This record gives sequence, structure tokens and C-alpha cells, in this order.
Amino acid sequence: MSTRSPKQALLAQFALVAKTLGHPDRLELLEHLAQGERSVEALAQRAGLAVANASHHLQQLRRAGLVTTRRTGKYIFYALADDSVLALMAALRRVAETGRAEVNRILADYFAARDSLEPVPRAVLMDRMRSGAVTVLDTRPADEYAAGHLPGALNIPPEALEMRLADLDPGQEIIAYCRGPYCVLSFEVVAALRKRGFKVRRLEDGMPEWKAAGLPVEVGPQG
Repeated sequence: MSTRSPKQALLAQFALVAKTLGHPDRLELLEHLAQGERSVEALAQRAGLAVANASHHLQQLRRAGLVTTRRTGKYIFYALADDSVLALMAALRRVAETGRAEVNRILADYFAARDSLEPVPRAVLMDRMRSGAVTVLDTRPADEYAAGHLPGALNIPPEALEMRLADLDPGQEIIAYCRGPYCVLSFEVVAALRKRGFKVRRLEDGMPEWKAAGLPVEVGPQG
């Protein structure tokens, strides 16, 4: 009777993690959790899923060790297990960009059409923030902004842009950011502001990567 070697046993566990990632709804839930801890109900609403469906996917992610849970009364809150999950998602993105022609088609058809300029690296933005030479714009929903944002960032989601244009200085460069490098919120805001004559670019990634890099973060609803 044959038994699996320790290496085969490890590979089986690696395969379990890879299999768990093989669903777009789970990847989207991980992106939302990268913004901060959320309840099942809040995650379901943000991802456009039924609560039961979201709960099923989250349980799969928990069994694979990608998320952790905390119960408060009748509510269960989920969070990313640690920053290695962010690194795993970034590696998955890089592999797909390199090896999948369809990925590059989508990037060209949607994302590049709205912003073809090179994004701003984190180190460059830090230097500009220190000199006060830039307006930082957080395009995420207010609850994600309140959970943590770049120091001094204004919070203007796409739906609030028209009402908040007066808060922006047309003579100063704007750097917008969102949940990650392909979060559509920042692309939409950048495209809309450029049409109005603003000088605006995007951050190279998003709030989770900024925080994971150990860069300063502010918490609170101001902005």
C-alpha cells in the first residue's frame, strides 16, 4: 500500500490554496477584505452577492487559510490572514498579465482607454507629499476611507466628484488611488478630471499595498 511522500502532501496543500483562488467572486472578496475587516453582510453587499453565496465563498477562503474570522454577537467578521495574501494576489496578477493575451486585451480596451499614462510609484508620491506639491485623492467609498487612508488624502468617490470639484486646486497635480492597481474607481475619476483640464495621475497600486509597505496611514472619517 503506497503512501504519499511529505513533498506530495505539501503540494496537495498548495494545490488546495490555488484551487480556492480559482473563482472570480473569491478574488473580489479578497480585494474588499484588503481594505479592512468586514462582516459577511457588508461583503455581500459590496460584491453584489447573496449573503448565503458570499458566506460560502468566505468559508472556502477560511479553510484555505487565506482569511480569518471574528464573531461579535450574531455577526461574523472576516479579515485577510496576513500580508502574504496580498503578495499572492499580486503574483497572480503579474503571471496573468505576462501569459494571458485576453488580460492584455482587457487592459487595453478598458483601462488604457481611460488612463494611458504611467502610474506614480509610492516613493515618488511620498516625496511630493512631503513637499506639499500634490493633492492626494482617495476614490474609495467613505467607510473604506475611514478605515485607513493616505495622510491628508481627500475622499471623493466617483459619484461625489461633480459636487466636490471646488475642493480641488486646478493648478496642483492630483494623484488618485483606490483599492489596487486595477480598481475602476480611480480610473473613472482620473478620466473625468482630465476631461475638465485637471493634471491628474494614478498611484501605481492602492491602499492595501501602501499599508503593507509600512508607509504612513491615517484613520478617520475626515476628508
